[in-house]
Amino acid sequence: QVQLVESGGGLVQPGGSLRLSCTATVSGVIFSSIFNVMGWYRQAPGKQRELVASISRGGSTNYADSVKGRFTISRDNAGKQVNLQMNSLKPEDTALYYCSCGRMYPNDYWGQGTQVTVSS
Repeated sequence: QVQLVESGGGLVQPGGSLRLSCTATVSGVIFSSIFNVMGWYRQAPGKQRELVASISRGGSTNYADSVKGRFTISRDNAGKQVNLQMNSLKPEDTALYYCSCGRMYPNDYWGQGTQVTVSS
């Protein structure tokens, strides 16, 4: 019914930039409420999964303290695509990044993940 596909991951130098994109593909009939909130999680080996950023249907955003001022989340008018612009990347940002969406929190549907590696 819903498939989320991420793209844009890769290897970048510290201080560099990367833009992640996620597109939702739907089949059949769905409730639009599943896209009320979209977001990006990340998980590094040996670390707990964390919510990096989220954006509501109304455009309000939230960011983890560790990425404030460096990352920007956005979504298109249809609300089925979400992007994450990552600037001033640090080695600590290295993780598998997951796109997600949901009705109240972005935790109802998940993508497969895209790897981001920040290293010199």
